[in-house]
Amino acid sequence: MRPRAPVALCVAVTVAMGGCGQNTQGPSGELAVPPPTVAAPEPAPSPTASPTAAAAVPDGKPLGRPGKWRITTYYTASQSLYRGKPKAVRGCLKFHCSHGKDPLGSYPEDFLKVIQTEGSGRITSGPERGRYLNWSSSVGFWLDDTTRDSAGRPLRAWTSAAADRSVLARGQRFAITGCGREGNGRRVEAKVCRAFQKARWTVTDLFRPGYGGEDHADVYIGEERGSRLSGSPFYTTLRGATLGPS
Repeated sequence: MRPRAPVALCVAVTVAMGGCGQNTQGPSGELAVPPPTVAAPEPAPSPTASPTAAAAVPDGKPLGRPGKWRITTYYTASQSLYRGKPKAVRGCLKFHCSHGKDPLGSYPEDFLKVIQTEGSGRITSGPERGRYLNWSSSVGFWLDDTTRDSAGRPLRAWTSAAADRSVLARGQRFAITGCGREGNGRRVEAKVCRAFQKARWTVTDLFRPGYGGEDHADVYIGEERGSRLSGSPFYTTLRGATLGPS
């Protein structure tokens, strides 16, 4: 997303990584995130509806407080897009492990920094090419064959989401029916809002206590492909959004 003040949020978990979205300061079978120069899939807009106006929901009843949600985003980094100084990493060679000490290879420092913010990175060179380097505060770094939610399942782009269990329970499906405004107060671009409104999200991750908050959800927008997602309009914060059941 666009530059803004850092948001201190990480998706939580004993076995999953935490992603962070910011905007004033998120495998196989995934729907790839459109790069910044390509329009996201867009449904036909209503001739009368504003792109940021709350859309109708199936039963006409929004989730939580209308116009009060904060939606952040997280993603998976791609090693090929980073050029920092190589840094050796130690951790776990497999999924079911915690704070391992095995050598995992050397990777660009800026790539590692993003992984520790977003939770995962795809390795594109070296002996582990094609695998993922994942991270969480409760596990450290580990090598894996996929990204994972807190139940150990692969994250799904434009589908997986995280929230506090007291706000949205695990398994809760929702739609973003109103986009509100960006974290810097600007109007959300029409194509960006339509992409978020078209997606159907399921809460598969839970925030670590203290990192989520009331009326806050974090949504996963997939892997970097061709350009850094930190510069994409889809890496954003939606403030004053409205959610409805999916």
